[in-house]
Amino acid sequence: MSSDRQKLDAAFVEAKRRELMSLRETLRKSADTTELEEDTVKDAAAGQSREYEDDAQELDTLETEGILVNRSVERLARVDRALAKIDAGTYGFSDVSGERIPEERLNAMPEAVTTLREQEDSEHTG
Repeated sequence: MSSDRQKLDAAFVEAKRRELMSLRETLRKSADTTELEEDTVKDAAAGQSREYEDDAQELDTLETEGILVNRSVERLARVDRALAKIDAGTYGFSDVSGERIPEERLNAMPEAVTTLREQEDSEHTG
């Protein structure tokens, strides 16, 4: 077995599992809080007379928050994928190429399921 295909140390993987579980809980709470705040704003505005400028500001704020929520949802999906990879014994290997993801990358971004180069290539191609 080449060094690129060697599995990660079990203690390292278990530490990443705990970190990912905590991150997943944080992301879920954040999404729930944002949705609750959005509903509260909509409910409060429903019975009031509005100015167009207020509507424009509110729409801008909701759009920005929506982008952040989408990013959180995307990150949550990556966290869930990384946890599934831990269960399958493939954590630390790219979903794209099967290459080993460096531990430095996993320490910085435990939900990484691709190498940095693959992520950059994906971002450039859309």
